[in-house]
Order: sequence, then structure tokens, then C-alpha cells
Amino acid sequence: MSDRSRAIGFLIHDSVTMIDVAGPADVFHHANAFGAHYDTVLVSSDGRAKRASNGHYLTAEAAAGETGVLDTVIVPGAYGMVSKPFEEGLVEAVSHLTNDAGRIASVCTGAFLLAHGGLLNYRNATTHWTQVERFRRSYPLVHVVPDALFVQDGSIITSAGISSGVDLALFMVEEDYGPDVARAVVRQMVIFNQRPGGQSQHSVAVRVGVPRDHVLRKLLDRITADPGADYSIDAMAAMTNLSASSLARLFQEGTNTSPGRYVETVRIEAAQAMLQRGTTVAAAAAASGFGSAETMRRVFTQKIGMSPSLYLERLLCQP
Repeated sequence: MSDRSRAIGFLIHDSVTMIDVAGPADVFHHANAFGAHYDTVLVSSDGRAKRASNGHYLTAEAAAGETGVLDTVIVPGAYGMVSKPFEEGLVEAVSHLTNDAGRIASVCTGAFLLAHGGLLNYRNATTHWTQVERFRRSYPLVHVVPDALFVQDGSIITSAGISSGVDLALFMVEEDYGPDVARAVVRQMVIFNQRPGGQSQHSVAVRVGVPRDHVLRKLLDRITADPGADYSIDAMAAMTNLSASSLARLFQEGTNTSPGRYVETVRIEAAQAMLQRGTTVAAAAAASGFGSAETMRRVFTQKIGMSPSLYLERLLCQP
């Protein structure tokens, strides 16, 4: 583990969502008390203070052209920012800050700024659930992942709505300094295991709303009841007496996702429920259909924003 300080720059702008900045910044601050070495800096396009969406001002410590190379650049979202053209200075600031950064991240609608600059072309990315369709229409070269808390694609990480910035920062801490430091931050901040937005407030079975008489209904119920069974595309096609291509088309029409992604979402929700009941990670991985703890860890990290062990730690922090 390196003792080198990691410079993290937050690009602030008018109407920026305060928690998109303050939440992650507090995570990094607390991490420093447990062995991390982060230096955070607020940056604006012109070096001037910016008024956040809650009416309070954030004082920029530097202009985008004065920061030098940053280890991580975080671009937060702002209310109303996606409904009008981006200011030229803000676009230039994103370009300058991300040009040599080792890691780039966005919170909420900040993903639109990254996409505008072409940084997300042909990459997997997400944004706030209320803006997913606009995101798809505006940037067709981006592979939009609508149901993830955050998505990492190489050195770029995009997160969903508002408080997901805290989960994003915890993931970075775990990636940089290991799970023990991340767990210590969770305990210190007493972070509750609450999911933001519409993506995970309800189970996928409720969200898709497939009617009882739909040809997929029995299959969806079967997946929910027994997530650990074989749900390869061929197996599911046999269960429904449909061809694989017809099944894929019906899934897209009925659930707005692919068969594989639907099964994965059910399995991750089943694993969460098992962990909440006290099941071990290995047992939850086997019973929910992931097979191995390592496979579940990978999917958990992508879908939930943390490893299963950190998820358990957060559960223990709840009153």
C-alpha cells in the first residue's frame, strides 16, 4: 500500500447537487483517519465560487487550468443541467481535468458531461434513473446500464442518483486501500444500507410489472422462487417452448432487459436477502445461483457498489 497522497478534484458548477460533492468528500476525509492519503480539491471552470442547488456557495480552490494532473476527477451532477446546452467553459474544464487523470468518475447527471466530451463512447455507463432514457437518446454511442448503482468501465466510473456518490467513494477507498479501510469508514460514518432512486427500492419482479396472463409470467415467477436453478437461454427457451430468439424478444418487450440481465438482477436481490438473514457469503453465492463467492463479489461490486463483505458490514451498522 503506497503512502503517496492521491489528489482528487471535484468539478463544481452552478446548481451542483451539494451531496454529490459533500458525500464523497466526507468519505475520503474519514478514510484518511484510517490510513488513506487523499487530498481533495474543489475546482471550477474559472476558479470562482459556485452556488449549489440548495442555495449555499462552494468556494473553488483552483481553476481547471491550474490543478495539474489529478489522480481522480469527480464530475457531480446538477439540477436542470441536462435540459439546456452545456456552457462552453464547463465543457472545456471537463476536457482539461480528465485529459491526464488516472481515474474519472461522475455522480448522477454528471455522466452527461462525460458523455458530451466523448469519454463514454462505446463504454458501459449509468446515470440517475429518471434520466436514463434521455441519456440513451442523447448519447447513442454509450452503452447505458439502467439498473446499476454504479458502473466501472476501465478507468471511468459512473454512478446513479445523488447518494450513490457515497457508495462510489467507498468503492474507490476499497480499491485504493483495501476493504478494511472501507469498513472502518462505514463504521465511523454509520452509513445505512439504503439504496437511492427507483433502481433498487423495489424488487425487479415488481418493477417490470409483467401481467399475470403474459407468456413470461410463469417463467419470471419460477426464477424468483428458485434463483439457483439453470437459467441459460437454452434452458429458459425449453421451459417456455419458445426459441431462444423469441424468448429474448419477449424479455425485451416485457421487462425492458435481456434474459441474462434479468436473471442476474433476481440473483443479486436473492443474495442480498440471504445476507440480511445471516447467510454466509459462500452459502448465498451457491443458493442464489452465482456458484462461487468470487463471481458474486464481481457482480455485487458492479450492481450494488460494494463487495459482499462490505455490504455485510453496512448491515451491521444499521440500528
